[in-house]
Amino acid sequence: MTEAALLPLAVLLPIALGVAAFVLPEPAARRLLLPGWAALAAVVAAIVLAGEAPLRYALGAWQAPLGIELYADRLTQALLLLALAVYAAVLPYARAYFAPGANEARLFWPLAWLLWAGLNAAFLSDDVFNQFVALELLGLAAVGLTAISGRPAALAAALRYLLAALIGTNLFLLAVALLYGASGVLSLTALAAAVVPAPYSALALALLVIALALKTALAPLHFWLPPAHGGAATPVSALLSALVIKASFAILLRQWLALAPALEVATLGTVLAALGALAIVWGSLLALIQTRVKMLVAYSTVAQVGVLFLPFAWLVPGAPGAGLALEAGVVQLVAHGLAKAAMFLAAGCLVLAAGRDDLSALRGAAARDPVAIFAFGLAGASLIGLPPSAGFAAKWQMLQAAIAAGQWPWALLLLAAGLLTAAYVFRVLKLAFLPAPASRGTPPVARVMPAAALALALAAAFGGLGAAPLLAFFDLGALAWSTR
Repeated sequence: MTEAALLPLAVLLPIALGVAAFVLPEPAARRLLLPGWAALAAVVAAIVLAGEAPLRYALGAWQAPLGIELYADRLTQALLLLALAVYAAVLPYARAYFAPGANEARLFWPLAWLLWAGLNAAFLSDDVFNQFVALELLGLAAVGLTAISGRPAALAAALRYLLAALIGTNLFLLAVALLYGASGVLSLTALAAAVVPAPYSALALALLVIALALKTALAPLHFWLPPAHGGAATPVSALLSALVIKASFAILLRQWLALAPALEVATLGTVLAALGALAIVWGSLLALIQTRVKMLVAYSTVAQVGVLFLPFAWLVPGAPGAGLALEAGVVQLVAHGLAKAAMFLAAGCLVLAAGRDDLSALRGAAARDPVAIFAFGLAGASLIGLPPSAGFAAKWQMLQAAIAAGQWPWALLLLAAGLLTAAYVFRVLKLAFLPAPASRGTPPVARVMPAAALALALAAAFGGLGAAPLLAFFDLGALAWSTR
């Protein structure tokens, strides 16, 4: 088997695991976790080690632009590795979080595998209609996961999430129809050569940006995210925040790289960065006034999504620092994925140890659950951008890109974003070190749960130490309008 033949396996394997988890009894589905993750790890490792040259696989032996092609370059490899790392922590956490035989557990395992299949399909697709299919699979699995508890608040959040997902995918499909009607191709590689400056292409790009900004929860299109992420079961919150919104952002990045050379995107890039600035301020302020732990973390995601969109101000063909901007965006994506998954997992431990999801209940958490609060603090340090974290590496790349492009005022916004993040992170840490109230006799938290949060938090907090060799290995800046 060639390395390219592994690309469809990265999608089909989690689908098969999801089907098996659905038909098997729940105890048997639990036993699939380690071998299933290990099999996918072997597939992803083989794809990453295949080399720098992009891998291509034509489904059904029909070559693009007639057929559907899967495509894996260094950007795809980085995204596959992020999903692998987050699942490595979330799966054992979920095994301890959900009681054996519980209805939530029975629903979680198949939906979590299908979610992974949708993620890999979104990362690997080089065909805009196949990206639509991947987004549909991903959205349905994410909505189902949001609702597994069956609580009224979770069901209401899932319905709101479903509404946003349907609006986004229909706008995306309309853009695909416009592009196909004008060019006759669906392959991104072919579209990059076929698209010309015209009203249809500008409208299609606008629809794509709106659809994917809605799915990524860029303010003011974030109305669905806080109740969905804050009200879901903790393992679900971690997957949604760390991975699901990153898939739509990755597709937007792919579309941008493909269509920007033929279109005038400088103004649109500035608009996206300005909306990112709005998200940073709005999300941070709302995080500061929350009274629930998980809702604070959810609104933090709104703010951090804003940071993801800042590099679009400099990600313009021919602009100085475009390669640095692309690197900065991808590093921020990975850094946020690790840190936010760790923060949600740690927050879940703190809520279980306190007996309720209330900030005031965190008093004494440093003594009650020191590993979880340590993991929360390390994840917060990466979100703030303190060295030597992965978040610091991302923001350092953004600062360099902004200065190279001559847009240094954005650098001031990055510093403000770090201070706002510090304000709500230290709000949690301050409460954790206050004297504890009288014990309410809550059940102990399984050790694997804070350990899983700590593993991701350590990767986020010290990821900056390995940033230079990893950036050299992936060479992401070279993907900015290089020949595909």
